[in-house]
Amino acid sequence: MVENASLIGLFVSAMLAATPIPMQSEILFVALQTAGGVSIWQMVLVASIGNTLGALVTYALGRGVNHWKDRKWFPASQKQLAMGHRWLDRWGAPLLLLSWAPGGDLVCLIAGVLRMNLWLFVPLVFIAKTGRYTALAWITAQALALTN
Repeated sequence: MVENASLIGLFVSAMLAATPIPMQSEILFVALQTAGGVSIWQMVLVASIGNTLGALVTYALGRGVNHWKDRKWFPASQKQLAMGHRWLDRWGAPLLLLSWAPGGDLVCLIAGVLRMNLWLFVPLVFIAKTGRYTALAWITAQALALTN
């Protein structure tokens, strides 16, 4: 029961972290890994799926950018949107492999603005998000091994 609640919390945290809502899922991920009781592969999978779904929310916001871009709460300025257009035009879809990094949500937003094919968007973002959580799990395991 606690394991399921932990995974649900991680899923929600990871999903929100990939949207314009300011959230950090890494803190919860490391806390759960440190506490034990939940398998790491489940944590990586749940966090990756949640983070990818959150990126899809950001992508959807990008699809509607012409409707919402003048609103105060919109997560990107006109200058940021123009820069994102240039990056995506120059580097193409593989730029989504950086969606795990700080500012990666902007890449997902621009992918939506440019109406990138979802069959291309989802696998690239999932690979990036899974890579991040896998690396985080490995780094945390190494740090825990040093303390034992």
